[in-house]
Amino acid sequence: MLVAGTWRRATGPAFEVTDPATGRVLQTVHQAVAADVDDAVAAGKAASEGPAWRGLLPHQRARYLHRIADGIEENSARLALLQSYNTGKTLAETTALVGSAAGTFRYFAAVLESGDDDLTVPRGNYLSMRVHEPIGVIGAIAPWNSPVASDAQKIAPALAAGNAVVLKPAEWTPLVSLALGRIIDDSGLPAGLLSVLPGKGSIVGDAIVQHPGIGKVTFTGGTRTGRTIAHAAAEKLMPVSLELGGKSPTIVLDDADIEQAVAGVMYGIFSSSGQSCIAGSRLFVDRSLYEPFVARLVERTRALRIGNGRDPRTQVGPLVHHAHRDSVASYVDLARREGGRVLCGGAAPDDPTLADGAYYLPTIVDGLSNDARVCREEIFGPVLVVLPFDGVDDLVAQANDSVFGLAAGIWTRDYRRAWRLARRLDTGTVWINTYKRFSISTPFGGVKESGLGVEKGRDGIAAYSRCKSVYFGLDDGPDAWAD
Repeated sequence: MLVAGTWRRATGPAFEVTDPATGRVLQTVHQAVAADVDDAVAAGKAASEGPAWRGLLPHQRARYLHRIADGIEENSARLALLQSYNTGKTLAETTALVGSAAGTFRYFAAVLESGDDDLTVPRGNYLSMRVHEPIGVIGAIAPWNSPVASDAQKIAPALAAGNAVVLKPAEWTPLVSLALGRIIDDSGLPAGLLSVLPGKGSIVGDAIVQHPGIGKVTFTGGTRTGRTIAHAAAEKLMPVSLELGGKSPTIVLDDADIEQAVAGVMYGIFSSSGQSCIAGSRLFVDRSLYEPFVARLVERTRALRIGNGRDPRTQVGPLVHHAHRDSVASYVDLARREGGRVLCGGAAPDDPTLADGAYYLPTIVDGLSNDARVCREEIFGPVLVVLPFDGVDDLVAQANDSVFGLAAGIWTRDYRRAWRLARRLDTGTVWINTYKRFSISTPFGGVKESGLGVEKGRDGIAAYSRCKSVYFGLDDGPDAWAD
């Protein structure tokens, strides 16, 4: 593990990191312990307050971010392959995620070069302005589904804002985060500004959240854990950013281009094997289009190529872990018990070459109401529930009838109609005639139980800063009150 610029052996219990495509053990990793968190926070506090970092001008800090991006790009093939081994994702996807991580560091370097503190409008004989200052030490708790990109979206803006970062990667996928930590450490970043501590959330994560020296926690993961972190943060009066679960609706209106919509719906739920917080897992189709659309969707889904993510022909790889595969399968069994019809999938593939991996076939279920548990709870796998709707009011009522509010997709030829519908959906992001498109320059966040705060965009740096107001008096003499 990396503790404040020093690589050292962890002393906590060991756990095995496996390749979900084959079931083989890749590495045995030892966990950090609470004492490691203490060391990382103490060193991070000293480094973030020292002149080698806090004293830098923004454009000087930006140079470090560019160096980190250079290192990511120079190691892109290795990072992509490592992430494919650790998560099961296809090489095409992991290569794109590594490129995204490099782009994230470059974007926040550019924001540093172009950011301004601003004068505020005075209401008296004074000059007033708003400035942004670092929080101190940021605790970053990352998810297992896209570690390199998620890590970058937390580390880059936190460093750009002048903070130190203590990163806890997910227990199932620590290898890419450790490799990224090596690249950042080799970039010449002042020692102490980054620590990477693998281990269980119940040990390392809790120690980070509870630590009095941590000034903010940023977490991506499940809503239950997010709620626990929010409770702990409330006790400390500590700010948090929480990017949590979703049960995102994708919507096909009666004038949609069927082939475009079918392809987009498939990509929205089955890419990444459905292991995405913004996966379009609830599909609402206008009743007049329902039967032909669902028939075409099932036909195309059955033709998807399942296999090892390192095979360039693969479209859908394994799930991240056999335990998670079993959880997804249990939800499909629940759908059957609730009266749902499994139109395709609903089992592990019968290909003997895939028998040792954590594979699950892309699955489509219909015949359920929006009240069914599989329509309410996040499955986080390649399982799509299809529901008909009658009219826009019925659609909006069903789409918004969820504790989540992360994303939504709309398929229609009428952009006026799409605009009006998009404004009625209770979500943080809406895609129109596309899905799962992201820009680091555009803020991302959820509403309701999908989270608090935003990542990305210029707001991404502000989220890791404290706002301070400064007043300059312009009176020539003493205040009249003193006379």
